[in-house]
Amino acid sequence: MHNMDEYDGEIDYMHQEDDWDRDLLLDPAWEKQQRKTFTAWCNSHLRKAGTQIENIEEDFRDGLKLMLLLEVISGERLAKPERGKMRVHKISNVNKALDFITGKGVKLVSIGAEEIVDGNAKMTLGMIWTIILRFAIQDISVEETSAKEGLLLWCQRKTAPYKNVNIQNFHISWKDGLGFCALIHRHRPELIDYGKLRKDDPMTNLNTAFDVAEKYLDIPKMLDAEDIVGTARPDEKAIMTYVSSFYHAFSGAQKAETAANRICKVLAVNQENEQLMEDYEKLATDLLEWIRRTIPWLENRLPENTMQAMQQKLEDFRDYRRLHKPPKVQEKCQLEINFNTLQTKLRLSNRPAFMPSEGKMVSDINNAWGNLEGAEKGYEEWLLNEIRRLERLDHLAEKFRQKAAIHEAWTAGKEDMLQKHDFETASLSEIKALLKKHEAFESDLAAHQDRVEQIAAIAQELNELDYYDSPSVNARCQRICDQWDALGALTQKRSEALQRTEKLLETIDQLYLEFAKRAAPFNNWMEGAMEDLQDTFIVHTIEEIQGLSTAHEQFKATLPEADKERQAILGIHNEIAKIVQTYHVNMAGTNPYTTINPQEINAKWDKVRQLVPQRDQALIEEHARQQNNERLRRQFANQANVIGPWIQNKMEEIGRISIEMHGTLEDQLTHLRQYEKSIVNYKPKIDQLEGDHQLIQEALIFDNKHTNYTMEHIRVGWEQLLTTIARTINEIENQVLTRDAKGISQEQLNEYRASFNHFDRKRSGIMDAEDFKTCLISVGYNLGENEFSRIMSIVDPNRMGIVTFQAFIDFMSRETADTDTADQVMASFKVLAGDKNYILADELRRELPPDQAEYCMARMAPYTGPDAVPGALDYMSFSTALYGESDL
Repeated sequence: MHNMDEYDGEIDYMHQEDDWDRDLLLDPAWEKQQRKTFTAWCNSHLRKAGTQIENIEEDFRDGLKLMLLLEVISGERLAKPERGKMRVHKISNVNKALDFITGKGVKLVSIGAEEIVDGNAKMTLGMIWTIILRFAIQDISVEETSAKEGLLLWCQRKTAPYKNVNIQNFHISWKDGLGFCALIHRHRPELIDYGKLRKDDPMTNLNTAFDVAEKYLDIPKMLDAEDIVGTARPDEKAIMTYVSSFYHAFSGAQKAETAANRICKVLAVNQENEQLMEDYEKLATDLLEWIRRTIPWLENRLPENTMQAMQQKLEDFRDYRRLHKPPKVQEKCQLEINFNTLQTKLRLSNRPAFMPSEGKMVSDINNAWGNLEGAEKGYEEWLLNEIRRLERLDHLAEKFRQKAAIHEAWTAGKEDMLQKHDFETASLSEIKALLKKHEAFESDLAAHQDRVEQIAAIAQELNELDYYDSPSVNARCQRICDQWDALGALTQKRSEALQRTEKLLETIDQLYLEFAKRAAPFNNWMEGAMEDLQDTFIVHTIEEIQGLSTAHEQFKATLPEADKERQAILGIHNEIAKIVQTYHVNMAGTNPYTTINPQEINAKWDKVRQLVPQRDQALIEEHARQQNNERLRRQFANQANVIGPWIQNKMEEIGRISIEMHGTLEDQLTHLRQYEKSIVNYKPKIDQLEGDHQLIQEALIFDNKHTNYTMEHIRVGWEQLLTTIARTINEIENQVLTRDAKGISQEQLNEYRASFNHFDRKRSGIMDAEDFKTCLISVGYNLGENEFSRIMSIVDPNRMGIVTFQAFIDFMSRETADTDTADQVMASFKVLAGDKNYILADELRRELPPDQAEYCMARMAPYTGPDAVPGALDYMSFSTALYGESDL
């Protein structure tokens, strides 16, 4: 009696297939199906030895045909059988057969030689089922499943295209017979007209399948259609036995399916890579087009005429920096990440490196980006300079208008006055008066010379600064200068006329003359004071406004002396009035030597006294504004002096993480993502600094002595920090891809990193060619120049003269990669083609999914060999082209 314990490596087939339920064998319908099926299965093998059985429990009793059956199905020789007729001889033969089965790793439970010799039908059928499981079903393997599950999956895959077939088990799913017909039609469609079969006619379907299988597939008829249709639940083991015969009959087609799966896998990888390449090309094209459109806008230096227009340009530039550029920075970073990921996938799938279209390399994009930032920097500097220029122009233009208006007001009527001929009919005293008056006018005229020169100088400066309204300024300045020349000429002419008549005049009132001479400069001083007190000013620092305040205080200190001069001048006038009153001089109440009168002096003096406090208030307000500007400077500097070093420290820490070996790659990724999270959480401080910077720009503050950091420094550092952390994470993720794809252990990866760091003398994360060569020699490579050049072309396909850590581990683990090759794909196509040197379109459509079949047909060249037939396709050159060794 065989009742062996389980041991490692054995397979309990009785329990594996839901155990051998001995009670079920008592069901006459099931027992009948098993007898017929098992008998036919045994005879399909025994006939190869020229014999067969008729009664399964009787013909195996002496053990001879049982041993013969095992020899046929195993291909091995069993021990020599006993030829005697006695019971002991029969038991010996059966035991030899059972020992052989046990030796194949099969556990036989409660099956003994005595029961077989005694003709126990239940035990005999159980033994045959065990043999069928071991030799007909165990080795079936379909996509990670085997034995019963593998056979069921095979049936499901083969019948999937048939909508009226649904194989879920090995009993009721086969009752309508369509499952058997579908298996035959899938592999030999010419044997069955499947379209004429009906689900409601199971007898016809079953008999058709059984007859065709026996006649054309050499599969004996193991089942009766009547038994299957008449049984509520056909015997599972009988169905499995019969279906396994179909599997073995079509094993060649299974190989073709495996080959097709391999091709599908390779083509799927190729299609995915092509899609990634198309995505890269589109993203690169869009980014370059945006840069191409943006650079001319930044390079446009056409100035505006007004501060408002230039302020709008500055606002547009701020929108560009805040809204338009940041997404493009992210696109550029994502483009580089996609490019690196694509190159890694190409290396892992044994494909050649991706070369983008001309002008769309990562280096081309970096160059274009550099041009963009260069134009951007120059544009911002130009905007600020233009704003300063327009501010200066507005100030000068207002100053010009004020001085011109004062001068024009002073010159009004002077030409008419100089052209009078009143001296011709005047008395001697009147002539003297006219002469003295003219002398006073000349003094006044000389006093106004400075203002005319100032007006001309301001006009000249406006021209040099390209003031937009220069033509009108020049015209007004020219009119003033022409008028001034005319006044000079007229003054000279009148002076000569008065001098000619001076000898006719004898006396003049010296007091009037004294009044005129002292009143004119004092009046001019007051006009100058009023002009200065109303003069606009522009300052940028507290020191400048303090200088103006100091000058104003000095001016106020002169007012007491000026008041004394005013009193003295008014005293002269009072003395004149006293003389006139005392001597009854008929002077008509006017001073013949000047148009200035005491009322005008007093009015102007009052005006000066009124303007002084107004000037005080303007200086105080400007001082407050400068103090606020200083506060904004310090507020910005306090934040910038913290954020700038923080960004630098983070850059250095990320550099150390990417070079040093602390933990696994996953640990490094976790560490880096924590850094990335802390960096992203720091963004509100950058935004706050941007807000302070905007306040500074709106206040027209152009310098800050409290910090060396500008907003541009902070922006560039922040963008570099975001790009660096993203790139570093991408590099570690690619290392994980490489490690997992090539089966590199953590210890190997650590060794690679240690070797790389040892020869990365600059600690920059890359090795130059000489360091890499030294590293290869240290690990045993015997390098000549040609061999080293070949290796460099692998690790540095872009010929940049450097080796990254990713390229280093790709090279070091390259020989261990388990990837598909062109030869493997070519061999798979040869299986589909039935060993022909070409393949037909119908064969591709039959074995491959529709989209991949069309993909192959569109790219395969016509086969031109000597054995070519119409429609033959060259799968050899296509397989080679998949791996970049030739063009499609």
